[in-house]
Amino acid sequence: MEKVQVDILGLTTSASSGGAYALILKEMNGPRRLPIIIGAFEAQSIALEMEGIKPPRPLTHDLLKNVIDTLGGALNDVTINDLRDGTFFAQLSMDNVEVDSRPSDAIALAVRYNVPIFVADKVMDEAAFVPESEDAEAATPPPSTTSEKQEKSKTPTTKLDLLQQQLTDAIAKEDYERAARLRDEIKKLQSNS
Repeated sequence: MEKVQVDILGLTTSASSGGAYALILKEMNGPRRLPIIIGAFEAQSIALEMEGIKPPRPLTHDLLKNVIDTLGGALNDVTINDLRDGTFFAQLSMDNVEVDSRPSDAIALAVRYNVPIFVADKVMDEAAFVPESEDAEAATPPPSTTSEKQEKSKTPTTKLDLLQQQLTDAIAKEDYERAARLRDEIKKLQSNS
């Protein structure tokens, strides 16, 4: 399986998320971002470890790390290896064993072990996006041939154009949950065309 290494860009939430968070992963040698919706507990576990804050008692992910260590195991890396029906799947690579996991749990362990996080190419191709600022830098011809004002003044003519404009706005506002929903709706429209 071809895969790319990613890093944690951040965690975001919104009032409409019902307590869920968007974990944003960034391609290490590229511009793509991958938003994954995770629960509040997992987000807290990841954030605490990234900030170096030790809770008074071990969290579930601390317990799992302690069990793995006590049994003489080691976590080598984690991979988000599949996306089915809008749900991400992951695997923990431990010694010569692959263990299925939710991505949020895999990443919570990865930050505790300080091991690489990977995403399968097929998952990145299907679910990742390029933020407008980096997309514009990569795809826009030199200023002498295209005016940024001309690009922004275009009005959407189809539902697809409107959704793509809304997606661009959501990404600019860092509303990654809305961006993920819009991306899925765009893909449905494109597949029905």
